[in-house]
Parts: sequence; C-alpha cells; structure tokens
Amino acid sequence: MSSAVVSTSAALGRPFVFADETDPEVRSLASPHKGGPTGAQESPIARLQSAIKNQPSKISPAGVTPASRLEIRLAPEMVPSGIPALDALTGGLPRGCLTEICGPPCSGRATLLLSILASRTAHGEVCALVDGRDGFDPYAAEAAGTSLEHLLWVRCRTVDQALRATDLLIQGGGFGLIALDLSDAPAKSARQIPLNVWFRFRRAVENTSTILLLLDQESNARTCASLALRLQSELPRWPATSLQGETLPCARLLEGAQIRAAVLRSRLQPGIGSRDGFPGAGTNARTVIFQNVRNFLYDAGRTKTSWGYWSGALSETR
Repeated sequence: MSSAVVSTSAALGRPFVFADETDPEVRSLASPHKGGPTGAQESPIARLQSAIKNQPSKISPAGVTPASRLEIRLAPEMVPSGIPALDALTGGLPRGCLTEICGPPCSGRATLLLSILASRTAHGEVCALVDGRDGFDPYAAEAAGTSLEHLLWVRCRTVDQALRATDLLIQGGGFGLIALDLSDAPAKSARQIPLNVWFRFRRAVENTSTILLLLDQESNARTCASLALRLQSELPRWPATSLQGETLPCARLLEGAQIRAAVLRSRLQPGIGSRDGFPGAGTNARTVIFQNVRNFLYDAGRTKTSWGYWSGALSETR
C-alpha cells in the first residue's frame, strides 16, 4: 500500500492522505441500482438531451414582444443652462438624468456652474450644491444672479463626505438641481470612485424632475452620464494698457479668454458618439466656443461679480 499527500485550498491548506486500493470498486453511472440489468444502458448525456427535447416550452410565442413594439421612453425635459451657445449645442440640461462636465483647472467649470445656478434659482427652483473641497464663493454666486435663499450649500472636506451627502439629497428629493462639485478634488480620488456609485445615482434620479450635475477634472461617470461635456480654455488675451495716451508695456489687464465646449457622449442626440470631441479626436462629436470676458474691480478687498451677455458671449466683470 502506498500513499500520496494532496493539498487543496478547499481544505484550508490541510493535507489529506489517500490510500491507493489495489481493487477499487467501480460503479457505472448508467446503473443507479446495484444488481441492475447488464444490457446496454443509455448514457446520462443522452437521457438529459432527450428530456430537454421532449419538455414543452413554457414561453409561448404570443408572450414575446417584438423589439419594434416595445415601449419607447419619452425624451427628458430640457432646461436652459444660461449660456445660449451651449444650449444650442446640447439642447439644454436634461431632467432626471446625470450630466457630467469635466475639464482641467481654469477651463470654465465654475463659470458654467454659476450660470446654471443663476438660471435655475431665477425660475424659483430650489438647488443643492455639494461642495467637495469647500471652494465655493457665495459672494460671486450672488453677484452672478444666484438666489442664495433657494440654494443649499453642503460644505465637504473629502470625496466620501460628498458622495454621502449627494446620496441623502437624491433620496430626499424636492430639488430642481443637485450639483456635485469634485473639481478641486484630486483626480486620483475621483478616479477611484466605483462605477456602480454613478449608476445608482442615475437610477435614483430617473423619472424625477431633478437635474443631477457632476463636475470633475476627468470623465469618471462614463456611460452612466446621459450627457457628458468637456471644457477647455483657449489662450487668454492680455492687451497692453494705456494711460493718458501713453502705452504701459509693463501693465496688462486680462481682456478675456475663449472656452471650448465639446460633447463627449449624449444619449439624447443621435449621431453623437463617445469619442473625444476636440479637433483631431473624432468626427462625430460637436464643439462650440463661447467667450468668458473678465475685468477686475476690487472693493474693500472683496471680489464682486456681475454677469451679462453681449452678442451671445458670456461676460463676467469683477
């Protein structure tokens, strides 16, 4: 008699010793009863195939609905973002959907956020802003036209706090807009958010009138976002300053900067794919350029902002 040691993970690493028998008992799977008939028996695979073939189908043809007769979901209600050029590109912001706006720093994300908040609160809607890194400026928002009486500002320190607060706001309901601002959060932290979090947020706002807005540096929601935009700032304009007819080469004021917006993906418009929409990255995406004009005025150390439109361009004066 010989023995062999076999280690298996199912036994939690404990070795088993099996004894090799000289005359092992062999039983045929075709003979379930000991001492059965010795004639040729049907194999188990053949019996299984025969049973499946002879079993009647429980799904009748009348219970199958063709794809052409399936119920078509109604298009979501679209509301303006406050920037005509951007609304012409996307058709507005969809209700009951997740909209993602991404871009590098100084790409116009705060400009777009303040414009959306001013537009929604002007219509009397209650909005909620989840500030992921406590970087929101309420004075600039009020000067931009946002009604602070209709705005709930949730100040967070970490990404986990921001996600928990957003979940509570979505479940509570009653908000026309819920904006999750992760613009100042580290890109690595936002990238580590599981995809099922965005999927759960998207399902939670479905069939509601809430606009769920996500702002980050990279596109993290991916296919969970019904509308995804990427912003990119062009070169700013710094013209020379003149005083009493004399040009001062050492003094320059920021005249403005162009912001390019591109649709990365859209479930709302046919023909818009999921490729990058910047020049040379895809032919099926659309872009638009709007201007962000800034003049800086300081009053008692506090920066104030007033917004206005001129020839379809967004202007900001501080």
